[in-house]
Amino acid sequence: MKLRIATYNIHKGVTSFSGRPRIHALKQALAQLDADLVFLQEVQGRHDRIALRHAALWPQQAQHEYLAGESHHAAYGVNAVYDHGHHGNALLSRFSIASARNQDVSDHAYESRGILHCVVDIEGVSVHCYVIHLGLFAGGRRRQTAALIEAVRASSPPDAPVIIAGDFNDWGNKLSEFLRIRLGVSEVFEQHGSAHGLMGYLRKLGGMQPVIQPARTFPASLPMLRLDRIYLRGFEVESAEVMRGGLWANLSDHAPIVSTLRLK
Repeated sequence: MKLRIATYNIHKGVTSFSGRPRIHALKQALAQLDADLVFLQEVQGRHDRIALRHAALWPQQAQHEYLAGESHHAAYGVNAVYDHGHHGNALLSRFSIASARNQDVSDHAYESRGILHCVVDIEGVSVHCYVIHLGLFAGGRRRQTAALIEAVRASSPPDAPVIIAGDFNDWGNKLSEFLRIRLGVSEVFEQHGSAHGLMGYLRKLGGMQPVIQPARTFPASLPMLRLDRIYLRGFEVESAEVMRGGLWANLSDHAPIVSTLRLK
């Protein structure tokens, strides 16, 4: 069984400085990815002010419903709530979503964060999907990662296929080893990334271990920081890439990661 998946922080479907909607262009771009599962962060469930100011450019549906359209099912987890709306994480799935639960892992009052856990039925196999957006501070990210590990252990069988994807804000790559040891997961670019390029080959030739690093995804116009990740258990990676340049440079401040997987 093959799966095409993507993770994308969509920046609430608006431009960074003027706050002008670009949600219609985002929907067209996501359709081009042709992904079976899409892990989304910073999804605007409701924003009354933008809806009023840009009525012609803002869909009447919540963003996760609008982006799902008729081709995908959608689950949404509210993280931040304010007078004029709310936003959070979402999963779009071509397959039936058997269950969805959102867990609050906010570390302080100024950053609302959550883990959206969905069980997706794919050809009779229950795949456990976790959409995550970690905080901006290192201490908070460590505590939220510990909460993620506890959540995965408590909500999925140890032999179940697992996909954890989202914006980890982990530019120093401090969390990968922690997740690898505690959950038995690997990051998609461990199989298709720095460990398999020319430098990885030369290090192996010299008897050294390859340096394994996630891909650069931020800022989208010229990716420098390694913020977005896809961690897997029970899957083999056939391909993984960051969508750079062209339209992707202008749709969000993050670039999406797309990967093709095969269930072991």
